[in-house]
Amino acid sequence: MTAATTKTQQEQWMVENQVFQIFDLFADLPRNAKSALVELQRDNHLEYLTKGLKRLDPSFCVLDANRPWLCYWILHSIALLGDYVEHEVEDNVVDFLSRCQDPNGGYGGGPGQARKSSILWQDHLPHLATTYAAVNALITVGGERSLSSINRWSVMFEVSHFCNSAYWSHFEPNDMDSEIFCREKVYMFLKRMKQPSGAFRMHDAGEIDVRACYTAISVASVLNILDDELIQNVGDYILSTHSKEGTDSGVALGLCTYPGHELRHHIDLKVYPSCQTYEGGISGEPGAEAHGGYTFCGFATMILINEVNRLDLAGLLDWVAFRQGREGGFQGRTNKLVDSCYSFWQGGAFALLQRLHAILDEQLVNYSPQTGVASDISGGEESSDGVDDKTCHFKLGGTNASCPVNLNSIGYNFVKQPGEMEALYHRWALQQYILLCAQDMKGGLKDKPGKHRDFYHTCYSLSGLSLSQHSWSQDEDTPPLPNAVMGPYANLLERTHPLFNVVLDQYYEAHEFFDTP
Repeated sequence: MTAATTKTQQEQWMVENQVFQIFDLFADLPRNAKSALVELQRDNHLEYLTKGLKRLDPSFCVLDANRPWLCYWILHSIALLGDYVEHEVEDNVVDFLSRCQDPNGGYGGGPGQARKSSILWQDHLPHLATTYAAVNALITVGGERSLSSINRWSVMFEVSHFCNSAYWSHFEPNDMDSEIFCREKVYMFLKRMKQPSGAFRMHDAGEIDVRACYTAISVASVLNILDDELIQNVGDYILSTHSKEGTDSGVALGLCTYPGHELRHHIDLKVYPSCQTYEGGISGEPGAEAHGGYTFCGFATMILINEVNRLDLAGLLDWVAFRQGREGGFQGRTNKLVDSCYSFWQGGAFALLQRLHAILDEQLVNYSPQTGVASDISGGEESSDGVDDKTCHFKLGGTNASCPVNLNSIGYNFVKQPGEMEALYHRWALQQYILLCAQDMKGGLKDKPGKHRDFYHTCYSLSGLSLSQHSWSQDEDTPPLPNAVMGPYANLLERTHPLFNVVLDQYYEAHEFFDTP
């Protein structure tokens, strides 16, 4: 008796058939024709992106609450291609994002998208996701005007709100260190989103998930305002080591956690399942399904708060490796279709693992044949050298990461550390999928064959392509060899920071700009 096929299987076979037809056609072409097909259509992509930054079709009204994201996706894609926009357009972007700011910190989805809170100000319902996008977009634009614009319009509101008129009369606006005030506003917004569990809300009364943790921690890190208060219990939320009185619903639902943080069954104790699932990937919230986007967010967050050794990296590596399919691209979840955006979300996890070889090797040495996973080596106990392993666990920039750790230097030191381990995925196959199956020859990139191009997939396909090309390099100063780049060497993109996903040159400029007390 033949088992009936499922809809999931049928859709998978259909996509594979489309992709393999493209590959078969490519294989039968003469060499010159092959070179043309795998050439990155740089000029067409730039034309598509530049037009989108100036004017969008009315169909984009459905993304009206995501306008800072559109700025980021387009600007970052242009930067990856090694180009930039005109100064007038840059100024327009800075002015537009300034109008998306809330007077109390953070960025909303667009100007005027909220209730009026006073005659002078509108509350734009600041959101962590659009705050992340706006900050990354402004960093990508670069320059003093762009970087100093982050919440600059809130400076006078902040001081006048908290100071009496007598105190206020002693100051002129030019006398103040507006940059510090601006970052303090962002900091207060992040603190308002912070929850007792250690997690963050996306916005007031909004959802709590790993994405919120990443966007908050990423923004704080790149603006040099990350501190112990912001990172407190974030790792505990992601690994859900907290508990409270109640029924053991996690056990009742049959939810699993990764070894070392198993559910302890007690009739009066409710222990939450971990965001890192039994598969090894990371879910959006405790007990949900592992997902590529949330895996990157959770993984990057744990690095930035200096607690990455608490993750089961061996399990994470196993899960993400099996997300690369026969098509060469990545899927976001088990039994899902290939999607070019996961070239970054899953490929980015490999880029992070490359620089964590020491921790990964240690976990593999402690691999337990009984459970099939790495044993828990990070419960906060002292290591053999007497250092608290929960907070001091890996070397960055060639120096021992001794306590206390400078949290705001982790992102900088991380990218300076050479990737001494080979990327454990098929980089050539990924590049082939992006160039042959996701690239629209008229400009822009798409999810998969049969789909339409869009700015989101253009951004994350190019980001994943960049990581793949540069994954052969031992350090940032060494350009990739020609055999690391599929197609002509002119396909080589700018290097992006694997934690923040902004082009390195722009990241370094922002790091220097915000590197003040």
